[in-house]
Amino acid sequence: MDIQPIKQRFSIIGNAPELNRAIDIAVQVAPTDLSVLITGESGVGKESFPQIIHQFSHRKHGAYIAVNCGAIPEGTIDSELFGHEKGSFTGALADRKGYFEVADGGTIFLDEVGELPLSTQARLLRVLESGEFIRVGSSKIMKTNVRIVAATNMNIIEAINNNRFRKDLYYRLNTVPISVPPLRDRSDDILRLFRKFATDFAAKYRMPVIQLTEDAKVMLTSYRWPGNIRQLKNITEQISIIEQQREISSTVLQSYLPDYTFEKFPMLYTGSRGSDQKSFNSEREILYQVLFDMKKDMNELKGLVNDIMKKNGSDGTVIRDRDFGNLSNLHTPDVNSKDFRPAASPNIQDTEEYVEESWSLEDMEKEAIKKALDRNGGKRKNAASELNISERTLYRKIKEYNLE
Repeated sequence: MDIQPIKQRFSIIGNAPELNRAIDIAVQVAPTDLSVLITGESGVGKESFPQIIHQFSHRKHGAYIAVNCGAIPEGTIDSELFGHEKGSFTGALADRKGYFEVADGGTIFLDEVGELPLSTQARLLRVLESGEFIRVGSSKIMKTNVRIVAATNMNIIEAINNNRFRKDLYYRLNTVPISVPPLRDRSDDILRLFRKFATDFAAKYRMPVIQLTEDAKVMLTSYRWPGNIRQLKNITEQISIIEQQREISSTVLQSYLPDYTFEKFPMLYTGSRGSDQKSFNSEREILYQVLFDMKKDMNELKGLVNDIMKKNGSDGTVIRDRDFGNLSNLHTPDVNSKDFRPAASPNIQDTEEYVEESWSLEDMEKEAIKKALDRNGGKRKNAASELNISERTLYRKIKEYNLE
C-alpha cells in the first residue's frame, strides 16, 4: 500500500519504519468497527491516527469528536461524556446531550484515556460492550453506535497493577494496538521535520528560512527530544522569531535545548571544548569513533593491570579480592605520560597476549553489531536502540555485512 498520499493528506512527515507501520495498521483497521488503542509519548502526533481511522471508515460522514479526558475535571467528566438531566446536580439547568449521544453513528477519540476516573471507566466499558449508557441523574438506558479510538501516553500495565486502570477496559480498548514511535527513534526524520517547520514559520512571519550549520544538525539529531515533535516545532518557532542570523550554529542551538547533553555520544560536541574536538557527519563516523575510544580504554586498562601485577608479584600470582585493600598504596603509572608504555609480564598466565590488534573499521563495526544482536537475542529493534542508530540503518548494516 502506498501510504505517501495519506501522509500528505494528514500532514505526517517522516519515513521511519515504525511510523509507516503505524499508518498502515490505521488504514487497515479503519473499515472495521474494532476499538483501537494508540500508545506513545506525549507530543509524538497520536492525534493524527484517529482522524485517519475515521476518514477511511464508513463513518466518515458522521460526527468526529475528540475529547481530552485529562482536561475535564473529575466531577464533570460523566456529564460531558454521557449527558445529564435537568436538576441532576447544581448548575444543571437543562437537559444536556453527552458526546456519546452527539457522536451517534460517528467516531469518538478519547485522548489521555488513562486519566479517566475508575467510575467513568466502568461506564465506558458498558458502552464498549453493549452500546448502552445512562445520563447523569436519569434511570433511562440509552443506546449509541459509536466507534471508539483511545490514546494514552501512560504505561497502562503499570496503571493496572496500581489499580488506577481497569484490566477489562484495557482489553476492550486494546483490540487493535497502534504504537507511535518517539522522535528520538526517528533520527532520520528530525531534520525533515525541522525544515518543514522552519519553512512554515518563515512564511507565517514573512522572514527568511533559518538554516542549520553541520555541527548544529548533529546536535539536533543527537538530542533526545523529551517533548518529541511538539517540542521540536516550538523550538523551531522560537529560533525563527528570535534569532536575527538565519544560519544557526550549534552554540546558538544549544541555548534552546533544555538540559542538553549528548546522551548518545558524549564526544559529539563541536563547540568550544578544545581544538582537539571532532565533527561527525554520519552515523558511521560516530560509531567508528565510539569503537576506537572503547578499544583505547581497554588497552590502557590492560596495561595498568599488567603493570600493577608485575609490581606486586613477579611470580605471576593473580591479585585476589583480599589484596585489593593494598592497591591504594601502589604506584599507578600516568597513562597520559609520553613515557608510559604498558609493561608486558612474561609470567602472567593470560590467554591473550597484550598486543595491539590491527582491526579495520569495518571489522570493528561488524563486531559491535554482532555483539549487540547477541545481547538482545537477535531483536533488531533493541539492538538498534543499544547502538543508538535507527532500525533502518541497522537493517542496512546487517545486509551489508551478511549478518542475516
